[in-house]
Amino acid sequence: MADVHQEQQTTTKAILIASVAAIGGFLFGFDTAVINGAVDAITADFELGPTLTGFAVSCALLGSAVGAWYAGPIADRFGRVRAMLVAAAMFAVSALGSGLAFGVWDLIFWRFVGGLGIGMASVIAPAYIAEISPAHIRGRLGSLQQLAIVSGIFVALLSDAFLARVAGGANAELWLGQDAWRWMFLVGLVPALIYGVLALGVPESPRYLVAKGETRQATEVLRDVLGSVSLEAAQQKVKDISASLRSEHQPRLSDLRGLRLGLHPIVWVGILLSVFQQFVGINVIFYYSTSLWRSVGFSENDSLTITVITSVTNIVVTLVAIAIVDKVGRKPMLLVGSAGMAVMLTTMAVCFSQSVGSGDDITLPGSWGNVALVAANLYVVFFGATWGPVVWVLLGEMFPNRFRAIALSVAAAAQWLANFAITTTFPPLAEIGLSLAYGLYAAFAVVSFVFVAKAVRETKGLELESMTE
Repeated sequence: MADVHQEQQTTTKAILIASVAAIGGFLFGFDTAVINGAVDAITADFELGPTLTGFAVSCALLGSAVGAWYAGPIADRFGRVRAMLVAAAMFAVSALGSGLAFGVWDLIFWRFVGGLGIGMASVIAPAYIAEISPAHIRGRLGSLQQLAIVSGIFVALLSDAFLARVAGGANAELWLGQDAWRWMFLVGLVPALIYGVLALGVPESPRYLVAKGETRQATEVLRDVLGSVSLEAAQQKVKDISASLRSEHQPRLSDLRGLRLGLHPIVWVGILLSVFQQFVGINVIFYYSTSLWRSVGFSENDSLTITVITSVTNIVVTLVAIAIVDKVGRKPMLLVGSAGMAVMLTTMAVCFSQSVGSGDDITLPGSWGNVALVAANLYVVFFGATWGPVVWVLLGEMFPNRFRAIALSVAAAAQWLANFAITTTFPPLAEIGLSLAYGLYAAFAVVSFVFVAKAVRETKGLELESMTE
């Protein structure tokens, strides 16, 4: 009975600590999606063309690529907790600067700073959770990151809708003489400060402590969090970590070299998984959906409400994915996702080809608007239940031990750059025609199906040590 009680205590502590780390994922989702409700007002206030609008939305993603690339070295040198505090500070500064921006270029700068925090959080949170979690619940705690991301997206879109509704529009004055769209950014100060304060109370990673020679503190953390009930067991775990660290070397880009186009084939698979996850256009839905639905005849309030409903859908299907990924397997889920997305994106392209009017006076006649709305939400279902979480699972499993960390950094950077490319090009594509944009994303979904069928290896049930190139 005492052992059961000890395990329950340990599990509760681990969940609380992992939840604090996952707030970084929440801010990741919030900061990337908050622009959704503000983009039309920013475009009008700063008199932006489609290309600059796209860059203002997507500039955070360039910062994310840089932040992801340097997150590992920063965490290894200064510690996981200090890296979280740096990310929290960047989120807070970005929220304040973006909300008080006096022009598009300083808005872009502050969004880039926020992107640095996003990129750091996207790497540090899952790494810390894995290192601090007891083995028997590591998988479930690791899934908190993806759940936190989609929750952050939901809260950002919900707060956007609330503020716009209270003010009477995103570009209408709200509190303290500031427009509602500015408050959409300023709200991000709250979770950023919560993240920073709570991060001060979590223990440092035992792996980092051992690497720095602080074995006594590492032993205390292991006894407190990982359920080692005896001093001897905790000390043996510290010895095991120390032996593992001695057998490793600092990852280098040269580790990734191979015979095909300069990189090992498995690294290319990881990069292409990351790229296809973005090239199917999912973030167009989360960054531009309010503008999209307004452009085809829905009111601003209805468009914001639709966007919130879409984000709730994303949370629900992410929970489904977490429940089934270890039962169904990674590859079958990706194949179903690619096929479903291809059908839904094609449906959306057909719907938007029926639009009538021009400029700001475009509508979808008859039932085409409702069909497009249903197709968009089913598209989110297929993505959120498959490609959204499963790609992150695969990226954590598929690389050999000897270059897993650096390969993950390369794949994560590729993902952010692909996200940037899609987000930046959507407004110019939409100017030509929404049917063209969604037809292009549908084509990428078809190609992703072929790629998964031919190149992706199933990893369900395999030990990490069995992953070889």
